[in-house]
Amino acid sequence: MVVAIHQPDYISWLGYYYKMSRSDVFVYLDDCQFSNDNMHHWNRLKTPQGSCRVKIPVEQHLGDPIDRVRTRDELGWKEKHLRTIEMNYARARYFSDFYPCFRDLLLTKYDNLAEQNIAINTEIARRFGFTMKLLRSSDMPLTSVREERVLDIVAYVGGDVYLSGHGAKAYQVEEHFAERNVKLVYTDYVPIAYHQLWPKAGFVPCMSVLDYIFNCGFDWDGVEKAVEAAKQKGG
Repeated sequence: MVVAIHQPDYISWLGYYYKMSRSDVFVYLDDCQFSNDNMHHWNRLKTPQGSCRVKIPVEQHLGDPIDRVRTRDELGWKEKHLRTIEMNYARARYFSDFYPCFRDLLLTKYDNLAEQNIAINTEIARRFGFTMKLLRSSDMPLTSVREERVLDIVAYVGGDVYLSGHGAKAYQVEEHFAERNVKLVYTDYVPIAYHQLWPKAGFVPCMSVLDYIFNCGFDWDGVEKAVEAAKQKGG
């Protein structure tokens, strides 16, 4: 059984959902430490000038886990994000198919940042047609950290394959996984090109998944085929 683990990021990129699609169990690492650098509370959208960053103002203290970080909704950031999205994607072919749902999800009141991101990511995964089981690390009685935490989560859910992102190569040791009878593999996602608005700005890779959805709909078969073609071309 393939297990993947990732923090609940905000409107993440296609590579995030590709990893989800390749797993039997996907665990939201919602109780790991919040980071300003990681995309827990920001992402990128395409505009006529290129990409722009949308960022959620949060209230947090050093060391807080994502599920204890409060979004500062009183500042009106949700309305600002929605206006930015509408201004730049209203002309996209599939905008009206998902924007009303996304708007309702975003305008819902959540207890914390993790709750919000999980709600959005879960709905997007459902619409892509993914069937993996979704769990949260905060529901698991585990206290380990870093590589040991990953191994404990995989064991807890009964997995024997761990699908990892490449960023974790800095601290993961394949032999440690083998000792626990877990096969360590890394995602083979390759960034793909697809139709975008504002062609004069050129194709901008690694945008938020919203860029793909509004332009191409929930065509996951198209993603799979484009990734395979990109891998073959690169090889």
